[in-house]
Amino acid sequence: MSDRALGQSGLVIPPVVFGAYPLGGTNWGPRDDDEAVRALTAAFDAGMTAVDTAPVYGFGLSEELVGRALRGRRDGIVVMSKVGLRWDRADGRVAFVAAGPDGAQREVRHDGRPASVRAEVEQSLARLGVERLDLVQLHAPDPDVPPAESLGALVELRAAGKVRAIGSSNLSLGQLRSAHAALQPEGLASEQLHYSLLARGAEAERLPWAIAEGVGVLAYSPLDQGLLAGAVPAERRFPAGDKRAARVTFEARNRARVNAALGLAVRPIAEARGATVAQVVIAWTAAQPGISGVLVGARRVAHAVENAAAGRLELCAEELAAIARSFADLALASSARGKPGRGRLVRLFARTLGRLRRSAT
Repeated sequence: MSDRALGQSGLVIPPVVFGAYPLGGTNWGPRDDDEAVRALTAAFDAGMTAVDTAPVYGFGLSEELVGRALRGRRDGIVVMSKVGLRWDRADGRVAFVAAGPDGAQREVRHDGRPASVRAEVEQSLARLGVERLDLVQLHAPDPDVPPAESLGALVELRAAGKVRAIGSSNLSLGQLRSAHAALQPEGLASEQLHYSLLARGAEAERLPWAIAEGVGVLAYSPLDQGLLAGAVPAERRFPAGDKRAARVTFEARNRARVNAALGLAVRPIAEARGATVAQVVIAWTAAQPGISGVLVGARRVAHAVENAAAGRLELCAEELAAIARSFADLALASSARGKPGRGRLVRLFARTLGRLRRSAT
């Protein structure tokens, strides 16, 4: 797969982007910061020339490690970060509680006030050791601050040369429309959202909207914390504190069904292509309409190189369709009632995309 334009921002990114969230986390085993930097460097060398991070990932640690990897090669890498979630201040509503690299729990708070946005960008620049961020994304809208105010501060920073493009993350369709309008004439560069074979809700509204408006889309968690890599057998038991144990998709019976679908549609393709299951799933995700780039994390060199290779894997139309069929009608137990099934969402997305294409001709 070739590199792609990120919306109308002027940025060009590879189909697989290094997601630096795991570098600051505590849920992936013992930390090895030097190996994490080597993984980043290996990913850059292998063609994964864009990295997505955020101040809140590891409470600054993720950005610091990315900064180490960027030394001496800044010009060749697209650097993306975020604003709007603070752990170092007592202002704003509590968004969630998270553990830092030292294991201590801290409150993470919304803070979209312009002064806070400006301060976060300055701190990110210092941690990353760069003079400009290629993309800054509003991480999550502050319920007490109109998004237009937060975005206005980013517009000022863009004018000052400290930000190249402005994006968002996890917005609703209504919030996306408002943010896009507030940023005219440039508009939003991109929206970052959860999208995978098991999370295709964005196909109902947000992906068709992004396609129609020329807004890039960055998809995170394409492997659903390892489940879609075929790496979590049904009989596996999770240790205390592992949040996957509370997720519906990670119930033993659902893991068995997901693994069966992978075995039916994905593993044969992987074997025929000399690829891993994870690489095929990443390639499928990157090939979907409207997806500009897929964020995939790694803390080990081998995993980073494997992820980068997924960006060079081109699946044919028949392979893409076979994988989609296998998961479109996958029935997972304990799903919320009243919500459309995946098969219905896939059909709705196809109809919506067809209408958009017809209206454009």
